[in-house]
Amino acid sequence: MRPFAHIAFLAMLWSGIAFGADSGAATTLIVNASIVDGTGAAARAGAVRIEGDRMVEVGAVEPKEGERVIDAGGLTLAPGFIDTHSHHDREMFEERSALAAVSQGITTIVVGQDGEMPKPIGNLFERLMQTPTAVNVASYVGHRDIRRAAMGDDFRRHATPAEIATMRKSVREGMEAGALGFATGLEYDPGIYSSTEELIELAKESASFGGRYISHIRSEDRYFWAALDEIVRIGREAHIPVQVSHMKLGMKDWWGQSRRFLDVLDRARAEGIDITGDIYPYEYWSAGLTVLFPERDFTNRKSAEFALEHVSPPEGLVLAKYSPEPALVGMSIAEIAKLKGMDPAATLMDLIARAQVPGGETSVIGTSMRSDDIAALIAWPHANICSDGAMTSRHPRGRGAFTKILRVYVRKQKLLSLEEAIRKMTSLSAAHVGIVNRGIIQPGAYADLVLLDPVRVADRSTTADPLALSVGIEKVWVNGVVVLDEGKATGVFPGKSIRRPST
Repeated sequence: MRPFAHIAFLAMLWSGIAFGADSGAATTLIVNASIVDGTGAAARAGAVRIEGDRMVEVGAVEPKEGERVIDAGGLTLAPGFIDTHSHHDREMFEERSALAAVSQGITTIVVGQDGEMPKPIGNLFERLMQTPTAVNVASYVGHRDIRRAAMGDDFRRHATPAEIATMRKSVREGMEAGALGFATGLEYDPGIYSSTEELIELAKESASFGGRYISHIRSEDRYFWAALDEIVRIGREAHIPVQVSHMKLGMKDWWGQSRRFLDVLDRARAEGIDITGDIYPYEYWSAGLTVLFPERDFTNRKSAEFALEHVSPPEGLVLAKYSPEPALVGMSIAEIAKLKGMDPAATLMDLIARAQVPGGETSVIGTSMRSDDIAALIAWPHANICSDGAMTSRHPRGRGAFTKILRVYVRKQKLLSLEEAIRKMTSLSAAHVGIVNRGIIQPGAYADLVLLDPVRVADRSTTADPLALSVGIEKVWVNGVVVLDEGKATGVFPGKSIRRPST
């Protein structure tokens, strides 16, 4: 290219010169939009032309004869939101419209989180080719499943070198299939029994492919600071970018210490460790009851009392799933204790004991965080937004995490500008997990787009009504195809598998 020609070419792109727009394919032009491009730049009026699954022109673009024109009516046009910690895949082949996700503007979900990888990534991607959904799907290699495969039921110990070698092979196969990296869930079985050395070796395998490490760290309450040091160590010794999943200070002893938390991360970054985080905007989490007992001493009354005094009070622990007695779902430990004529600690131990049977399932929503800490973590420059949500979860995050950010932290509290909030949902998210050509409005990028009303956009999902959909997300495109229109799924499934860029 002649000297300075590339500069002229970039200028032409913005002024409306086509990026491959002369191919003769049918095009769609979105006009009269307030474009928030995902980079954090100020909103600007303009139009976006879509051809196939890509954006081909952005800026002062005039309609062409015969093309479809959509008038945005001055609303905000943003890149599709990227959910870097999602469990929306659990029911995505039954709920292919992914309404829980797209109704809050999510166009890409990143799965394999907490180490959960129900099937090999190659098989997942193959199924998505045969049965696509409304959203794009990227995945990490999940530690839980490869550890179970290597160790069977004998996982309550450190792995042997031979078992670690077997797991490394599984990581390698996942990376070769297109995984973004390696993911762990270290408060859960079997990951809780792993050594740091095991994790470093498996992270090194991911790093050898240019992959990443993302973790639900070993403790979000009692042993939080040691758990934070562990992920920093993994980043340092495996020479790999690391991400703290759903950042939180999940025990009242640590409330108000968000600055201490962020100082640990900032010191690691100053050392050269690429550490980042994601976060959802709720004071309550959701997990199995067993996470309240990190020593797995479920019959230890002192451990039960500690959990109820320091982690979440009896009235703050609400059952979201309980297979031994489904009628208890929606009740708090305090309410169940009163119903059963037991004290809260005995009730908690009894609930776990009754679920320790084949097929026993529990889930609890626990209130453990404080709003000022959440706001501080959201505002950290290296924090992106996630949902940690699922299609039919009783936790409101599954249908409202992203829109709550826009309602509360942009419009109400003004903690973030609209442009910065969208950056934290799009280009920053893409950078943190290693996805390219998404999360930004520019010629050549995939046409994942969200048209939203910044004045009206809001979450409506609550613990009392978790299935309520968000409002104010007017239209959603995935790979150039409209999947949500005026709050309703269109019944088309243009989602793609997203593989690591080098694959």
